[in-house]
Amino acid sequence: MSKENSHLKSILETVGVVIGSFIFAMVVIVAATKKDSPEPTAKVVENTVVEEKVAEADMKPVAKVKVAQATPEKTGDSGSISGEKIAQKNCALCHASGMMNSPKIGDKGQWAPRIAQGKEMLVNNAIKGIGVMPAKGGNTSLSDAEVAAAVVWMANSSGGKFK
Repeated sequence: MSKENSHLKSILETVGVVIGSFIFAMVVIVAATKKDSPEPTAKVVENTVVEEKVAEADMKPVAKVKVAQATPEKTGDSGSISGEKIAQKNCALCHASGMMNSPKIGDKGQWAPRIAQGKEMLVNNAIKGIGVMPAKGGNTSLSDAEVAAAVVWMANSSGGKFK
């Protein structure tokens, strides 16, 4: 045999031994960990049930959080909804800076064509959403009356005369 054939045979024998050893080790591990237990007795079944109940108890929440219902922002004496407070909390993110091409609060030039459409159209667009503005400005917990109050305040702050 040539030197190259002898070297190749040695490599193949080494690979065979490694693969064989790996397979043998896997068979031994599987055989050693295989559980050949008889059917569970009544006591084992009972313990299993108890363990499941304990696990369920461990998973119960420690406390519950109660979220208060959103209430309209009221003004002092009149009891009416404060459009200014609602707009400052919900609308100002976009309308104070003109983000995403929204009309800035106080900019009469930007608001004039919208005010000309009328209060009903402005409020309807704000409730349902228009362009990139989502319905109710993205705060679906607002009531239609709260949205209307905010729209009226923003429009009136920008040259409108809505009531």
